[in-house]
Parts: sequence; structure tokens; C-alpha cells
Amino acid sequence: MTFLTFADLRAKLGNRGRTTIYRDVELGRLPKPRKIGSRLYWVESEIDAAMAAAAE
Repeated sequence: MTFLTFADLRAKLGNRGRTTIYRDVELGRLPKPRKIGSRLYWVESEIDAAMAAAAE
């Protein structure tokens, strides 16, 4: 399982803005991040699945 930092996620999504990414998380378009320690991480496979679903 590979984890993405917010910077990694942003780059993977084409440098989308912070507000847009968190809005997509709230609306269920992107999976919720996992908190490890005091930082948030996204599971790369979940992001890939969400991007594939949006492309359909």
C-alpha cells in the first residue's frame, strides 16, 4: 500500500487547489485521507480507483 502526501496528491491531480481537493473529499469524489501521527495521507490505489470512476 502506497501513501500519498498532500503534495503528492496535488501533483497527481494536476496541481488542483487545496480547497478544490478538500471539497471533492467532502462530496465523496475523492476518498478521505488517513491520519498517521499528525499528518494526513491518501492511499494511492483508492485515488486511482476514484480517478477511474470519474473518467467513466
